[in-house]
Amino acid sequence: MFVSRYKQGALYAIFHILQDTINKILAMELKKMVGLLIGVLILNACNQGEFEPNYDESRVPDYTLPELLKTEDGNIITEFSQWRSTRRPELLKIFEKEMYGFFPDSEYKISFKENILADSFLNNRAILKEITAEVTTENGSEEFTILYVFPKDQHNVPVFAGLNFAGNHTVNSFPAISIPKVWVMNSEKRNITGNQASESSRGSSSSRWPISMIIENGYGVATTYYGEFDPDYDDGFKNGFHPLFATEKERNVHSPGSISVWAKGMSLIADYLYYDSIADPSSIIAIGHSRLGKTALWCGANDERFAAVISNNSGCGGAALSRRAYGETVGRINNVFPHWFCDRFKKYNQREHKLPIDQHMLLALIAPRPVYVASALEDQWADPRGEFLALKAALPVYELSSAAEINFPEQMPPADKPIFSKTGYHSRSGGHDITEYDWLMYIKWCNKWLSK
Repeated sequence: MFVSRYKQGALYAIFHILQDTINKILAMELKKMVGLLIGVLILNACNQGEFEPNYDESRVPDYTLPELLKTEDGNIITEFSQWRSTRRPELLKIFEKEMYGFFPDSEYKISFKENILADSFLNNRAILKEITAEVTTENGSEEFTILYVFPKDQHNVPVFAGLNFAGNHTVNSFPAISIPKVWVMNSEKRNITGNQASESSRGSSSSRWPISMIIENGYGVATTYYGEFDPDYDDGFKNGFHPLFATEKERNVHSPGSISVWAKGMSLIADYLYYDSIADPSSIIAIGHSRLGKTALWCGANDERFAAVISNNSGCGGAALSRRAYGETVGRINNVFPHWFCDRFKKYNQREHKLPIDQHMLLALIAPRPVYVASALEDQWADPRGEFLALKAALPVYELSSAAEINFPEQMPPADKPIFSKTGYHSRSGGHDITEYDWLMYIKWCNKWLSK
């Protein structure tokens, strides 16, 4: 049964009427039992309405987006320098306090140990490395592992940097790639049970990481299993990298959620790529799919070392407008994944219109660097239209920031018709995934907007 947010008040009124009736006709103990049962039934109905996805455009509420170029004290931004000095810092702080939690900024030291797994990888076209990185703060130290592959006999290589879902060994079937020992989400598709990665999942995500094709086009790949930075379950932020940046006593409603810590992990990968002698530090591209697409956007907004940012099917909390309440909603994402965002974000369940920000502002924070948002036609859960509209609403900042013409259409393009503007976009045929088609579009777009 679906109960809309607009009918919940009526349901609660009925609840109180029933309670009054019970008071008159039942004995005290039975009254309490029946009243409790009715309350539970009605609250469950309301919760079903709260967390039910909406796939009907006619039920998208009327909304007005918060003003992108108007500062909190009412001034209108007319120059990109004003955006940089005033509005951009304002918005970063609001996103931190109200949505993602603070981007971890404690002082830390990082060291790297490199191990060449193959110096004639992919028929002698590439080199495959594994890097063990150790991060140390005043609260302790943690390690993570980067899988790094790049074209052989090349320098100043542009690199796609992103996180993966099930372990570096799932990205490619090469037998020397290490298997993570930390918690991994169970997956029948990847043969993962007992929350433990094993040989049986080796190469199971290779379709999402077409490394041979990426290398053939002159790009490198650097990736880490996202669970090394924070396991993807709600445990009160007691494990992963959270304790490095905020002790349990220091946490509050604005402290980092998992997305913010995963985003910090991407920045730590960038630390290595700046240290590496092969990668081009001016051409590091943040990329992510689904929840890791949300992560890539938040990372790119905070860490301007990333020359470009790519969001693939990131949906609610990523590239899609929250105010549309289409597909996955704020209430639903906070209910199912309470650890992804800061605790403060939960106050906007069913109240997206009260948010002081929306996702067009997140996309605008990446300017003047190029940004690409990709949707999938059948992935209505991620609200492709909302992703397109958010990117369109971010254009005023890009127009202020760039001498390059921003060729962005008024209407959402048909499926498989990419836009290679500085604000790139496509909606691919098919469902929720990142495919070789997506990667080909990203490479063509990067060839245009990054110097190689």
